[in-house]
Amino acid sequence: MSSIATTVRVPIEGVDQLLLAGVNDANLVELARITGTRVALRGEALTLTGESDQAMRGEAIALGMVATVREGHPLTPDDVLRLSLEQRPDDLAARAAGALVLPGARRVVKAKTPGQAEYLQQILEHDIVVGIGPAGTGKTYLAVAAAVDALMRKRVRRIVLARPAVEAGENLGFLPGDMQAKVDPYLRPLYDALDDFMPYERIQKAIEARTIEVAPLAFMRGRTLGDAFVILDEAQNATHLQMKMFLTRLGVNSKIVITGDKTQVDLPKREESGLMQIERILHGIEGIAFHYFTDADVVRHRLVRDIIRAYNEDAAGG
Repeated sequence: MSSIATTVRVPIEGVDQLLLAGVNDANLVELARITGTRVALRGEALTLTGESDQAMRGEAIALGMVATVREGHPLTPDDVLRLSLEQRPDDLAARAAGALVLPGARRVVKAKTPGQAEYLQQILEHDIVVGIGPAGTGKTYLAVAAAVDALMRKRVRRIVLARPAVEAGENLGFLPGDMQAKVDPYLRPLYDALDDFMPYERIQKAIEARTIEVAPLAFMRGRTLGDAFVILDEAQNATHLQMKMFLTRLGVNSKIVITGDKTQVDLPKREESGLMQIERILHGIEGIAFHYFTDADVVRHRLVRDIIRAYNEDAAGG
């Protein structure tokens, strides 16, 4: 029985399309021959259409082609064939099963619910993904896994992890230590997620080399985040002005994942949550996907799911 036909889209912003396609489109012809997909180069994307397993394999090869050209190397049909031979069958099988096989560590990060599998697929297929849902659903964990995967496969040059530093009960100015010491408690969950995918020493070296950056959202102002995988966590606590600032940092060959829980807003009542605003105004824009987790996606202790349901029922009754 054949797989379901699907189309995948590989962004090619900033890439020399003539070098990517080759003489008389020879590279694209070879990609189509190897994968059995229909390949089209339109605008700022390379699209592959075929059975789902073929399209996934084609996407992996196409990402390698794009990276080769972006790094300034020539690309020939022989290079396309070589890239296809480097694809490991277990990597492709894992992706088909809703998982990531992290290169180097050879660690498999598996989606534990259908919702998580769909979320991972949306991250692969879109430039901006907004994951909304309760605690314990893997919103941040899976996003960081996807970021590490993209970095290790050289699809991006760096990872940027950000969180709003919302003061909850204590004023930052009165906390002890320098600025880094003041904001580290807000960023600790992002470091914890990284720890699961990379050795501590490697994380520290990457931070020193600015390959990985973990910073408060306010530090993003005035920057352009190009060739990066950018994650904004706890986005419900970003104001609408902060959210607009963050989204407009998107640069060439970059991907943004925004995660948040609308029931955990810590902003003063007078301030509007930027997460809720983009939920209203960004639906329907091509390249942006919204994914909604439910309590069925909670993968922490069983009691976490029951607690969330109890709060939801109380809110509905009130």
